[in-house]
Amino acid sequence: MASRDPLDEWQDFPGCESWDACPTPNEALAVLDAVLPLLLPGSLERIPAGPERESALSEAFILLRTQLRAALRGLTKTQPMLEDAVVLSIPRLRTMLAGDLEAAERGDPAMTSPSEAWLCYPGIKAIAVHRFAHELHLGGARVLARMLSEIAHSETGIDIHPGATIGARCFIDHGTGVVIGETAKIGDGCRIYQQVTLGARSLPTDADGRVLRGSGQRHPTLEDDVVVYAGATILGGDTVVGRGCMVGGGVFLTESVPPHHVVTAAPAEIRVRSRL
Repeated sequence: MASRDPLDEWQDFPGCESWDACPTPNEALAVLDAVLPLLLPGSLERIPAGPERESALSEAFILLRTQLRAALRGLTKTQPMLEDAVVLSIPRLRTMLAGDLEAAERGDPAMTSPSEAWLCYPGIKAIAVHRFAHELHLGGARVLARMLSEIAHSETGIDIHPGATIGARCFIDHGTGVVIGETAKIGDGCRIYQQVTLGARSLPTDADGRVLRGSGQRHPTLEDDVVVYAGATILGGDTVVGRGCMVGGGVFLTESVPPHHVVTAAPAEIRVRSRL
């Protein structure tokens, strides 16, 4: 009698009906390649207004639908509705990304033009992918959403779970090492620098020591207009950083902060000695 493969116990795929129905890495990449020209300025914007551009836009949307249909084949009951909802969200997402670009322009004096941000800033690409992946996550296509977020993570160094809620005009500056957990909530007008973590504290477990899933909000909330500087760590679902707060670099925060406060860490003791 053949022994049971222990991996047979791991056959639950949220967002698809079986392993074979899950999107492949190439299918996820194809979806991303199809949607980014519609979200971020690119070749379509270089085409003058008129019939030629209308035709190019139509072809771009047809391509996106084709790639989505292939990647969402595991959602046989909801795939048509989800495909429509995601495609119809593109104009709204473009409006949000225009606000993100404006936030980048206001927040970074090194930015010379909007084109530079679109082409060169990892934070802009990470947010663009996240906003699209978040729509898929809300629609139940969680495997595809997570695959897209991990592609962006590998390219930008910014790890945003597609379940995180991010408000308008968000700017992630530099961005390397940023981690934003699944249930984090970020308000409008927030700015986040590199190496920031919005994470969870220790999680409740069952009798066998397994983490209990679906246990409410595990990650912190940033209200509107919060700035979090490099290297700060903010943990816990009951941790709320109030509107207009500034969290300094290197802070380790596990408690809520009232609006319009500054949080800083005690400066380290610096010692300088001669090497001679």
